Amino acid sequence: MAVTCDFCGRTDPDTPDGAIPLAWSTSVERGRMRRFCSDCSRVHLRAMESKLDAEWW
Repeated sequence: MAVTCDFCGRTDPDTPDGAIPLAWSTSVERGRMRRFCSDCSRVHLRAMESKLDAEWW
C-alpha cells in the first residue's frame, strides 16, 4: 500500500503495509491523522513546530 503526502500528493510505494517512511512526519489535525513527505516537512518545519494547521502553510 502506497503512502501519500497530504500536502503535495507525493506517494511512496515502497513502504510495507502502509508504514510511514522514516523521513516523513505526521500530525493530527482536528482528529485526523495527516502524513507529510520529507520535502514538505523540511520546507514547512516552522509551521509544524508552531502547531499551525496545514491550511495556514
